[in-house]
Amino acid sequence: QVQLVESGGGLVQSGGSLRLSCAASGTFASIYDMGWYRQSTGLRRELVATITSSGNTDYADSVKGRFTISRDNANNAQYLQMNSLKPEDTAVYYCKAIASFGGPNKYQYWGQGTQVTVSS
Repeated sequence: QVQLVESGGGLVQSGGSLRLSCAASGTFASIYDMGWYRQSTGLRRELVATITSSGNTDYADSVKGRFTISRDNANNAQYLQMNSLKPEDTAVYYCKAIASFGGPNKYQYWGQGTQVTVSS
């Protein structure tokens, strides 16, 4: 099993910044792709950003140039630096990780979510 614990959410004014963190723990062998997703009230969960184990990144168009995803492979952690926040960024943010346990299968895990609220 893999446990993902997020932190760093909160309330910020429009134009402000927040940094989300997600730490993975458990008895896994490897962590592959990691990423951040968000879900606003009444909407489907959507991709925000992803990062591979080698550091390749991908972003939703709505956050390009404002958000930066990074990871610390030695500590099995990932981060999301969010700048120039807008009210439409308000959502519950979830981290995701793909892990294996020494065999060929890979499994995805989700964090519990952290609320980000941007006031206008």
